[in-house]
Amino acid sequence: MIRVDFNKLRFLVIDDNAHMRRILRTLLHSFGAREVYEAEDGAAGLEAYTTYLPDIVITDWAMPIFDGLELTAMIRKPGANANPYAPIIMLTGHSEKSRVLRARDAGVTEFLCKPISAKSLYQRILNVVVNPRPFVQTRDYFGPDRRRTSSSNYGGQERRGPGAAGAEIIEQQPLYNKARGAM
Repeated sequence: MIRVDFNKLRFLVIDDNAHMRRILRTLLHSFGAREVYEAEDGAAGLEAYTTYLPDIVITDWAMPIFDGLELTAMIRKPGANANPYAPIIMLTGHSEKSRVLRARDAGVTEFLCKPISAKSLYQRILNVVVNPRPFVQTRDYFGPDRRRTSSSNYGGQERRGPGAAGAEIIEQQPLYNKARGAM
């Protein structure tokens, strides 16, 4: 089993519900995290993002000022901030496929439905730390590769890889290296 040292990672929790922020903070501390920053809306979240440079963002979807999707778009905008590659875990009480696809297409790394459990949160964090997906930059999209698996059997015009039309693939270094102190 892979052991992640959470005390080497910085988290930013953005949720307009103070009770939910407290639950997330408590869970993250129980995992061993020391640096957990909080914000109560999208605007404060973006400010905290640029101030604290978190390794992982956990954000609610529905918030005042601007929501989690708008926040994700601002974080993912290349050149707009120091790290457009930070993993973003989206929280929401809605699990419809259309919402999952909208979050994915906005550049969200992982999706987590409320009510959350310690196990589901831990699994999402472990996934972004140990198995980072490469980023893809096209004319219309910048974010984690939306394809969770790569099949070498697909040969159509939308195949990504060397020579793919208009798509740049940017490999990510695992946060696992930082969480082990190997950076």
